[in-house]
Amino acid sequence: MRAEILFPEVCNLYGDLQNIYYLKRCCPALEIVETDLKSQPRFPQEDTALVFMGSTTEQGLQLAADALRPYREAIAARVDAGQLFLATGNALDILGQYIDSDTAPRIEGLGLLDTHAEYHMMQRHNSYYVGKFEEMDIVGFKSLFGHSHGTGEALFDTVKGVGRDGREGSGEGFRRGGLLATYLIGPLLILNPPLCKWLLRQMGAPSDALAFEEAAMDSYRKRVVEFMEPGRSWKY
Repeated sequence: MRAEILFPEVCNLYGDLQNIYYLKRCCPALEIVETDLKSQPRFPQEDTALVFMGSTTEQGLQLAADALRPYREAIAARVDAGQLFLATGNALDILGQYIDSDTAPRIEGLGLLDTHAEYHMMQRHNSYYVGKFEEMDIVGFKSLFGHSHGTGEALFDTVKGVGRDGREGSGEGFRRGGLLATYLIGPLLILNPPLCKWLLRQMGAPSDALAFEEAAMDSYRKRVVEFMEPGRSWKY
């Protein structure tokens, strides 16, 4: 069983890569391959349980989009057939139609999602987030310069905080076949052990037992309660 990390030399902000390294702690049999910007992704041709792409800089967005563009049709076919592909943070924007910024030229995306992003570089957004995914609570953090404007199935139903378009209560992220894209940053799977268990099952892991499961679940339950405290703002 294999997980492929796309472009770890640039898509590595906010501790996002720890999502995959934690999966390795949970499932020692998991093989991790790291594909750099100058190499051909393996998942369009080879059996891969999970593809992962994390947050990057604005220059990294352009580099990653250019590196994936030759494989756009193959990627679309794979995710529509159920290939698991987790994108966190602003990696989501690479998968849309384009990214407009008030300080840089337009970046053309892959067009896998019917949306586009608009960045305002002097208006960074930071917030807490609470949502729902298949009856489980999802918690996390956002730190971004813009939001996504388009249509498509949301990944998470927002309980507290803002969704993908920056509006309070709107749907967060996108889901297309096996593609799971969210603006939430950091070690999402460590923060949300029920989601990590779900993903391990979807990947076909022999067990959904987690590394340090008791401590992870205890921290998760406390975090859900803390984030949902009455009067606590989702802004920070």
